[in-house]
Amino acid sequence: MNRKNRIIVTAEDCRRLEDVLVSSFAGAFCDKPYLNALRNELANAAVVAREDVPGDVITMNSIVRLKDIASRELKIFTLVYPDEANIAEGKLSILAPLGTAILGYRVGDTVRWTVPSGEGQWRVEAVVFQPEREGILA
Repeated sequence: MNRKNRIIVTAEDCRRLEDVLVSSFAGAFCDKPYLNALRNELANAAVVAREDVPGDVITMNSIVRLKDIASRELKIFTLVYPDEANIAEGKLSILAPLGTAILGYRVGDTVRWTVPSGEGQWRVEAVVFQPEREGILA
């Protein structure tokens, strides 16, 4: 992940994600550099109350439309906790490389991260649904 600005996360998401990162599930992936990047992002994040998060920020359980810069393909994902992940249903785990990369990004941002074949790049086209914006406790 490459980011010039700090990501924005809600206090609830930050607390729950820190728990996930010390879980046995995340322990199975402890050697993955993108999880260390997520830890660093959370440590440096702008942590805000759920009512203060801007409506165009990707939070947990947000539904987002992303555009692959290389292929121009559009994809819709819901960013979820690992136990809810199901990529066939578009439910992207926060512990997946793309999941860790998009948390806290905003509409218009370009997300970049290293994959075995090079660098992946996606642009955040829309936050279709954000629980905080809709007043829903996730």
